[in-house]
Amino acid sequence: MLRALDIRDMLIIDRLELTFQPGLNALTGETGAGKSILLDSLGFVLGWRGRAELVRQGAAQGEVVAEFELPEGHPAHAILAEAGLPGGSELILRRVNTAEGRKTAWVNDRRCSGEVLRALSETLVELHGQHDDRGLLNPRGHRGMLDAYAGAEPQLATVRTAWAEMARARKALAETEAAVATVRSEEEFLRHSVAELDKLDPQPGEDAELDARRRMMQGAERIRDDVARAFALLGGDGAEGAMADAVRWLEGVADRAEGQLDEPIAALGRALIELGEAQDGVTACLEALDFNPAELEQTEERLFAIRALARKHEVAPDDLSGFADTLRARLGQLEAGDADLADRRAAVQAAQAAYDAAAEALSALRREAAGRLDAAVMAELAPLKMERAVFQTQITPAAPGPEGQDAVAFTVATNPGAPSGPLNKIASGGELSRFLLALKVCLSGDDSTRTMIFDEIDRGVGGATADAVGRRLAALAQGGQVLVVTHSPQVAARAAHHWRVQKHVTDGQSLSTVLPLSEPDRIDEIARMVSGDVITDEARAAARSLLQA
Repeated sequence: MLRALDIRDMLIIDRLELTFQPGLNALTGETGAGKSILLDSLGFVLGWRGRAELVRQGAAQGEVVAEFELPEGHPAHAILAEAGLPGGSELILRRVNTAEGRKTAWVNDRRCSGEVLRALSETLVELHGQHDDRGLLNPRGHRGMLDAYAGAEPQLATVRTAWAEMARARKALAETEAAVATVRSEEEFLRHSVAELDKLDPQPGEDAELDARRRMMQGAERIRDDVARAFALLGGDGAEGAMADAVRWLEGVADRAEGQLDEPIAALGRALIELGEAQDGVTACLEALDFNPAELEQTEERLFAIRALARKHEVAPDDLSGFADTLRARLGQLEAGDADLADRRAAVQAAQAAYDAAAEALSALRREAAGRLDAAVMAELAPLKMERAVFQTQITPAAPGPEGQDAVAFTVATNPGAPSGPLNKIASGGELSRFLLALKVCLSGDDSTRTMIFDEIDRGVGGATADAVGRRLAALAQGGQVLVVTHSPQVAARAAHHWRVQKHVTDGQSLSTVLPLSEPDRIDEIARMVSGDVITDEARAAARSLLQA
């Protein structure tokens, strides 16, 4: 609810402080007094696009501050939280416009963008009038209004979920088709590569083993003679025989040496053991060096084949075995691709069927609610002296989406048999105002979280019709807040709170001000609206009668 509006140096307002109340608030005054300036100023602080030049002539800047009361659960809280702005039960919007056109905005003393202001304004204020392109006259919002009237949120949630599931199923199908297409494009390469790798069957570590074996065989001829000579020196005719003779001679005299030869004999025994191990190693080396020349050729061929495959596939030789497993897995994807595609297509069909069913259920609910809404609006039009007009909610097919597959538009025909069309194209000014009011009365429901503003919605009507307009505005204001700019005494008389907008000249400058009216002042103001500039006793009596009705 709008609690206060503080305007400084905007157009012909130098300083103005207004405090608004719940219920129906009426703003009256002569044409040109500045009533529209109040709405321009409120629209400015809410981030709406309006007049380019708003700063009062001679002022350095203009400023508007609007204070709103936010009950718990108000949708503005979510916007504040998302924007990282401080919240609470009080919301203060402040916006400044310099004479050069620079605009700066604050929300609860924190700088913010015009985009955030506009998002907040959608939850704070509804503006309705003959030139309203943000509310009831905007066809883009008609489907949402019908859904709210129908109480379609559960069905909408089902449709949104079904749409999301269908999107996921289609994405999964597209990814599978792309993966299968990629594998198919390289099927010949995969099959050839796997066959080549399977035939060679390289093993981890084999490259190093083959390389070492190859180097050993290449050097075998150069070192075998030296190893053989060393083996001969270690054998029975060499070191082994000499050491064995020495042990035998020492053992023959050991019993007469008083134990002095025991340790040398033991050392020689150990040396003979070590010598035997050395002989075994040299023997093994000789056997290894004794190779068939064809083996070297075979070793080199396999080593070069492994390294060639590694270069071809740009992997390390030891990784060829794992790379072959990877290629085989990709081939497996191809072989399983048809089955996967069949599953994915079945999932898409199931998701499409679920969406179609949910969307059709929502469409049926909308058609039923449209009939009820049309009847309700027609019932409201009769007291507004438009009983011959025809209101119709048109539902036509639209491209499927998360909100269903319907386009919704409110249309009117001002006379039976006349072609119907959009509200703002068919109805005249006065007719349009009454259509909007009747529609708003039917659509309002229990939503009292937003302040509703009606800008001269009673233009072109009078008498009993104006009284009917006033009664409906008062009904809309129950439990909420409605601001109406009006020239109709019947509408003003229905207000719970009344302000008069008037213009005066100070130091050669026209300035506008707004005064709250007491009961006596209200009588005079409504009498002026009845009779004009000259307020007669009869006009005052008529004003009292209107206020007491």
